[in-house]
Amino acid sequence: MRAGKIALTSLLGAGLVTSAALAQQSLSGMVTKIDRLAGTISIQQSQGGTVGTTGGVIQDFKVTNGAMLEPIHAGDKVSFSTSESGGKTMIDKLEKQKP
Repeated sequence: MRAGKIALTSLLGAGLVTSAALAQQSLSGMVTKIDRLAGTISIQQSQGGTVGTTGGVIQDFKVTNGAMLEPIHAGDKVSFSTSESGGKTMIDKLEKQKP
């Protein structure tokens, strides 16, 4: 009985960790537009693979902290992580990639 409880608790804990990891995604792309007043950024996500040179879809994001937009400019390549908050995708980490 005790071993069953331990196994069940371990499985539930692993499920919670997996859910949190899936909720936060690490992505990369090129900045196409920034609205510092509204705290939003448009990013064309990088396509995986080596076939073709077309970029991914351009998506608008709201940032959790407007100060993270200061060093970023249109045309910069960035890596970022997103999370869901109230049904909206928000950027919670944004870094300019080195050339």
